[in-house]
Amino acid sequence: MTVAIGSDHRGIEQRKWVADELQILGYAVIDLGTHSTESCDYPDIAEVVARQVATGAANRGVLICGTGIGVSIAANKVDGIRAAVCHDLRTAELSRRHNDANILCLPGDTMDERQFKETVNLWLKTEFEGGRHQRRVDKIAAIQHGG
Repeated sequence: MTVAIGSDHRGIEQRKWVADELQILGYAVIDLGTHSTESCDYPDIAEVVARQVATGAANRGVLICGTGIGVSIAANKVDGIRAAVCHDLRTAELSRRHNDANILCLPGDTMDERQFKETVNLWLKTEFEGGRHQRRVDKIAAIQHGG
């Protein structure tokens, strides 16, 4: 599995934690930055990661900003993306099981290294349940396509 990762300036250290953990776990990583501590605009990074996932260049994505909210909003503007802000293991697991989230958005300001690694690992291992949840994901896609 290939995972595209990105962060704004507030998530650089955390993105490095994620990249290292993904490589240890055997995932291919596409690190899309930012690589500078200078202030940057999170929508730019979110769009690049989201397009990697939407086009199939990456199977899933991980985005980090201060709260996870900004990158989630931006990524969800790309067709086919279901980006979920997750602050703990439970929300990460359910975002996969029930919503088939394909991008995990994390808060760089409120989670430590252990929490980041555990959350990413669980999120990547969790399968989508389908069933009644597929109907709901299909309705989300219909909304996204104007129907």
